[in-house]
Amino acid sequence: MTISTFKIANKLITGNGATEKLTEELHRLQVSNPLIVTDEILQKVGVVNQITPLLKGLSYEVFTGVKPDPELKIVEECADVFEKGNHDSLIAIGGGSAIDIAKSVSALSVHQGSLSDLIGTDLVPQKGSPIITLPTTAGTGSEVTNISILSDKEAQLKKGIVSDYLLPDVAIVAPEMTLTMPPSVTAASGVDALVHAIEAYISVHASPITDALAIQAIKMISKNLPKAYANPDHIKARENMATASLMAGMAFGNAGVGAVHALAYPLGGRYNIAHGVSNALLLPYVMEWNKIACVERFRTIAEAFGEKVDHLSDSEAADKAVTAMERLCNEVNIPTGLRAFDIPEQDIAAMAEDASKIERLLTNNPRKLGKNEIEQIYQSAY
Repeated sequence: MTISTFKIANKLITGNGATEKLTEELHRLQVSNPLIVTDEILQKVGVVNQITPLLKGLSYEVFTGVKPDPELKIVEECADVFEKGNHDSLIAIGGGSAIDIAKSVSALSVHQGSLSDLIGTDLVPQKGSPIITLPTTAGTGSEVTNISILSDKEAQLKKGIVSDYLLPDVAIVAPEMTLTMPPSVTAASGVDALVHAIEAYISVHASPITDALAIQAIKMISKNLPKAYANPDHIKARENMATASLMAGMAFGNAGVGAVHALAYPLGGRYNIAHGVSNALLLPYVMEWNKIACVERFRTIAEAFGEKVDHLSDSEAADKAVTAMERLCNEVNIPTGLRAFDIPEQDIAAMAEDASKIERLLTNNPRKLGKNEIEQIYQSAY
């Protein structure tokens, strides 16, 4: 019998209007001086102002320095604000970047050394300051995972802090928080969630629990992402996407992600391509590589996309899964091909070298691949 564990945020609150529960949760956690971690855009469009009235009677400060694919120095800047303001908790309002920064600052709150000391697995010494997450995108799943992904610009790599102490205390997943997402972000973050679900489902560490979450997430994303993209005010599609992203986050937070993410990291680290877009660019090519190792699972993925595969062989059904995914990406105008981002073809070898070192993710992949195979996938994606 295979033994598996399942880890998520301590408490999940979901549904339209769930943000109203924030006041209650702050009192339950007995905090009095939270730091809101967000970005300038969400501050400017009024999303943060939807939340601050719920902090009545508490001291608070707003840090708006969050940037996409946050660099180590932004975490250090936020940690400095946290310490100088004598804050006792963190409220992350935003996408994965805001949430990952909040997680990292929480870890630093119980660590006397530098941020770089914590990069790796299980290096956070103990539970840090409480974290409440209010995601404004439906994609990263960071609100329920134990990892913070940061950019090391000097090394041109994404790096992770992995620790169960990073699991948020409360995740409030409310569709009204996602209404300000522009279509391009809706598309990129939605495909990011799709990649999480697919990679969790074919991971060598998948379990019956993660399988159920992943397959349901794929079903919901395939039906609702085009609707949320076409009509940003479609609250039901937004709610379904928020739920699907949450489920995909729970799936990959326990089963792990694989080669798509490993190969996507150099694209973000070197060329600042959005994480969801990087994943979408590479997904069909990595799926082609992986399908021989798990064709039965690809059949189930095709069925989750709504494909009719009863009369097909496993191999033919697996092909349907790849084409269905490509069709969905086309519907929401995800760019195709590395060439579209002006990535020099001569950089592929160096990118493959970088990706081959991300063993933490590659070990989850159902089919083994080394530097040469990674280089071939990049060439196919060019």
